[in-house]
Amino acid sequence: MTAPPVITLLSDFGLRDPYVAEMKAVILSICPQARLVDVSHEVEKFNVRMGAFVLASSASYFPEGTIHVAVVDPGVGTKRRALLVEAERAFFVGPDNGLLVLAAERQGRIRHVYSLTNRRFMLSRVSHTFHGRDIFAPVAAHLAKGSYKPSDFGSEISDYVVPKFAKPRLTKNALFGEVLHVDDFGNIVTNISRAEFEKTGIRKGAMLRLRVGDKVIKLKFCSAYGEVPVGKSLALIGSHDFFEIAVNQGNASKRFKTKVEDVVSILF
Repeated sequence: MTAPPVITLLSDFGLRDPYVAEMKAVILSICPQARLVDVSHEVEKFNVRMGAFVLASSASYFPEGTIHVAVVDPGVGTKRRALLVEAERAFFVGPDNGLLVLAAERQGRIRHVYSLTNRRFMLSRVSHTFHGRDIFAPVAAHLAKGSYKPSDFGSEISDYVVPKFAKPRLTKNALFGEVLHVDDFGNIVTNISRAEFEKTGIRKGAMLRLRVGDKVIKLKFCSAYGEVPVGKSLALIGSHDFFEIAVNQGNASKRFKTKVEDVVSILF
């Protein structure tokens, strides 16, 4: 027996308004057997970077073949394209604004990216302000039915938006990254992945010299928050495989006065 297709939904819509329900209604009208999973609808309004982090952090735990619909789309109705990204383990549907790439790259290599241009797979009336309902939801539903190939939805492209927060930079002197997200505990989550960090050869227990914004600090590289006394700072690879700066039972972002987009460098 074939398992029903899984479609996830992520947005900055919140839950007060009918927007999320409208997307689900469209999907279920086209593919009633779909299993719908809400990743989050509490992404900060228009915050593509936060949406990209939440999507990248959660996508790897879903079954292979999952279709992820993500809508944080301040450019809706403009010339920005609508995309279907085919990665090795999953599909991603959403705007061409950098929202999808970080997650797709963590699902094995990106195989193909298609610009959604085939009106056959959209609602009959496409509004200028709600592509989540009128384009992304029906495309995901038609793809989930299994009757169409990804290439049926539009032409393949290679010039899709790759956000700079998806690309740390390694030199002989430093590994350069930036703050991708600050979570509710105040942990500073960078865009430096475990794979990028391991290229440095740094091992657990080492003292790291970091530049955070305009400050240079020294922190122990640990594997858990509790490996330093309460109130002490540390660095580690967090549960989503990104390099973090944290304070055991404290708020690292407030301590180091950091915000999203600040530069974080590991100095050699």
